[in-house]
Amino acid sequence: MSVEVITEVWTVCSRALFTLKNLGGIEAIEWISKAFTDESALLKHELAYCLGQMQDKHAIPALTAVLKDTQQEPMVRHEAGEALGAIGDPVVLDLLKEYSQDPVVEVAETCQLAVCRLEWLQSEGDKQLEDGSTDKNPYCSVDPAPPAVRKSVSELRSILLDESLPLFERYRAMFALRNLGNKEAVLALGDGLQCSGALFRHEIGYVLGQMQHPAAVPALRAALELSDENPMVRHEAAEALGSIGKEECLTVLQHYCGDKERVVKESCEVALDMLEYENSDQFQYADGLVRLQG
Repeated sequence: MSVEVITEVWTVCSRALFTLKNLGGIEAIEWISKAFTDESALLKHELAYCLGQMQDKHAIPALTAVLKDTQQEPMVRHEAGEALGAIGDPVVLDLLKEYSQDPVVEVAETCQLAVCRLEWLQSEGDKQLEDGSTDKNPYCSVDPAPPAVRKSVSELRSILLDESLPLFERYRAMFALRNLGNKEAVLALGDGLQCSGALFRHEIGYVLGQMQHPAAVPALRAALELSDENPMVRHEAAEALGSIGKEECLTVLQHYCGDKERVVKESCEVALDMLEYENSDQFQYADGLVRLQG
């Protein structure tokens, strides 16, 4: 199948998926859940992501099944765990605690973060967001951790890069930096791509894609070009480059459309489609796989 045909199929699938997400409701959840039988890890990852962002409890059974299915790719199970945390229902707390010990480190760390988020919600931490004591999220996404209480970029960078601290605390610094949105914050986040932990680096790529700041291009390009980097990190870097949409991004994405890692290859194809959209006058991309929503 040619690159052009694959890209066209991805365009149709992704727009249908995000349209279903925006429509919401039980029927939309059922149709999204049916696609977990697909062979594409990238597509299944996005299915789980959308179900989490919908924050509808009816998605819990499907996401639970994916998390428990050890035949699913780690990035898919990770996203299912994160989605269960995003929905925010404490009914899944015991399940997430169980899978916090999963032998797949990305799955275990995701479930640990989800447990922290649910416990934070139970402690009425969401009221901190409402009363303005933490930085607001300008992207309207449901994130795996709330932003840290307002600090300077240098303070947040120190927390972000301190691998002795709990992952939840470092994620809070990450999202606070994202919410600040300036070049200094972007460069601090870019430094996070040098940290250990594929899950952490993958989330850095995600937030840099949300920010769409051109200062992130060198760090994201370096992550994509690193052939021995975890595919889930390279996938997120590719989609972020598509979101930013500069000429340099186009060149590198075209090059990696032939990557040996399927999820990286498909991510580059989707990113090129998003890049084309960003430079066109189309009305809607149904949120796009760049996940500027959340």
